[in-house]
Amino acid sequence: MKIPKAISSLIESFEKLPGIGPKSAQRLTYYLLHVPQRELDDFAENLTNLKKNTMLCSVCKNVGETDPCNICSDTLRDKATVLVVEQPLDLIAFERSGKYHGLYHVLHGAINPLDNIGPDEIYIADLLKRVTGDELRVITEIIIATNPTMEGEATAMYMAKKLKTEKNQNLKITRLGMGIPTGADLEYADDVTLTQALEGRREL
Repeated sequence: MKIPKAISSLIESFEKLPGIGPKSAQRLTYYLLHVPQRELDDFAENLTNLKKNTMLCSVCKNVGETDPCNICSDTLRDKATVLVVEQPLDLIAFERSGKYHGLYHVLHGAINPLDNIGPDEIYIADLLKRVTGDELRVITEIIIATNPTMEGEATAMYMAKKLKTEKNQNLKITRLGMGIPTGADLEYADDVTLTQALEGRREL
């Protein structure tokens, strides 16, 4: 049986998404066939606007609608502390906890040689620029909050080594404390766990 081109093309598009296998892609596609055309048009418009109406903050690399983003431009935030996370979803998790009021830096990944992801493929250099530029006079602590995985730990150690220079002798570098189980992703952690991890951070 030959599947209509419009259906097979959408199935292929869904299959490219993380966590979506062939059967899930088929179910999603055939589900959308029963959705009113107006809702499909809204869905298509939202997809089109996803990258058109968002941008990376030039300071922290978070995804926002303005540059700098609303967090970096918030005068009430603690400018002395920068929390380094792997993904924007991790930032959202910390914001949801309501226990952290400093600034952020989003790496958009972690060092992973098996996937050919080195330090140059993520935003480590931009973090180093932040602590060696004018912000160095303001920033007193970098909290490394990469995931407690092999890749996250390797990234944390690499950053700690790069941050510890003669220029940055007074810069405090800490790592999230206990509370985050090894191998877990921060975006799935609950508010209490994230709070405990922040309060129990250790110096590197």
